Amino acid sequence: MTWFQALILGIIQGLTEYLPVSSSAHLVLVPWLLGWRSDERLVFPFDVLVHWGTLVPVLIYFRHDLWAILAGGWAGLRKGVPFATPEGRLGGWILLATVPAEILGLLLKRSIEAVFLQPVLVGALLFGTAGLLWLGERLGRRERDLGRMTVGDALVIGFAQALALLPGISRSGATMAAGLGRGFLRPEAARFSFLLSIPALLGAGLVALGDLYRIGLPPEAMTPILIGFLSAALSGYLAIWGLMKMVRRRSLRPFAVYCAGIGALTLMLSLLRG
Repeated sequence: MTWFQALILGIIQGLTEYLPVSSSAHLVLVPWLLGWRSDERLVFPFDVLVHWGTLVPVLIYFRHDLWAILAGGWAGLRKGVPFATPEGRLGGWILLATVPAEILGLLLKRSIEAVFLQPVLVGALLFGTAGLLWLGERLGRRERDLGRMTVGDALVIGFAQALALLPGISRSGATMAAGLGRGFLRPEAARFSFLLSIPALLGAGLVALGDLYRIGLPPEAMTPILIGFLSAALSGYLAIWGLMKMVRRRSLRPFAVYCAGIGALTLMLSLLRG
């Protein structure tokens, strides 16, 4: 893997992790479309550590929310009522919504990994992301804030996040669409989606780091990983900032059109390549 490929893949990871277009799909499809060939020993550690690069911007952007959630939860815990405050309850909803993806990810790990080797299937699954976004915008009432979240809301959004274990189904797209479908305001659905990404990224990263520890990190991987990590962190912050501004005024339908277009392009190219 060259430094240029690491830079491009890091930028793609950062942008698509938070934009509702599926980061996993782009990381599979871009090298396939461009005909890039990477050392198999480098691909896994690069993906793992660059994925963690996208955790940095969400921690920075939502640092005030995270501090309020931790402070509220700790204050309530000391009194024996950890979910008594709005911030404490929000933290509880985030933890509850994390459970479905964590359980299914562990149970279906090998089956899901096999999908990453099939670019055509990944392209087809992008139509799923397009459909979820379109339905969320079409059916959502967009009148509730996160202070009115219920157990049912958290579980629906959590199972939507579990769908994104499949490459091609966007995690942010699925969770935002589910939030819209449950009647949340678009900025509130986006905010919960981003906060929900924190335990998801941490959990997935820890599991992958365990695998990486057993495999070992090749010395030649350090430079591309550093370039990819930094570019993913910077582009990820720009993606969060831009999307949070956008959802205050505009719908997510352009992303649905984009996902459908990339999916169609992938299927057409696969037919042409035979």
